[in-house]
Amino acid sequence: MRQTPENHLIAHTDGGARGNPGPAGYGVIIHDSKGQKVAALSKYLGRQTNNVAEYQALIAALEYAVSKGPKALKVISDSELLVRQIQGIYKVKEPTLRDLYGRACQLIAQLEWFVIEHVLRGHNREADQLANEAMDQAGRRPPAAQPERRELAGIVRHGKVELLDGILPEGTLVEVRTKR
Repeated sequence: MRQTPENHLIAHTDGGARGNPGPAGYGVIIHDSKGQKVAALSKYLGRQTNNVAEYQALIAALEYAVSKGPKALKVISDSELLVRQIQGIYKVKEPTLRDLYGRACQLIAQLEWFVIEHVLRGHNREADQLANEAMDQAGRRPPAAQPERRELAGIVRHGKVELLDGILPEGTLVEVRTKR
């Protein structure tokens, strides 16, 4: 891509799952181009794979850049698979990852500048710490609250509903209405 813009964001992302699949979460640390931390994002994802968690971390960073600006983002990840898939070096074969990859590409298309690079795990410590803190929430019960209601699109394939936009944590209670 073209030269690095003067005003851009740098996001260190990490996702993980204990047991793979297992309790999963992500962490994202975002700095501005002057090195000032502007955001720390993390989320417990329920039972997922580490690759799903890595993609969710990327999507969180992309959503932040698209909504908050500037629309220029450098992502640094310790997931070689994720980086090479986004760079087009590896194919995305797993169906759930294909959906997440599609969402990431939609968000990348909304940016004016985007770069992603791979680093070794030791260079991503703060994002890794946030991801681990998110995974630690697996044993904690959240306060009783009204369940979140949202609509997601899906399609039936081989007798199972596959979501087309988004993911749901393992064990989520759903209602299904058909559309023709």
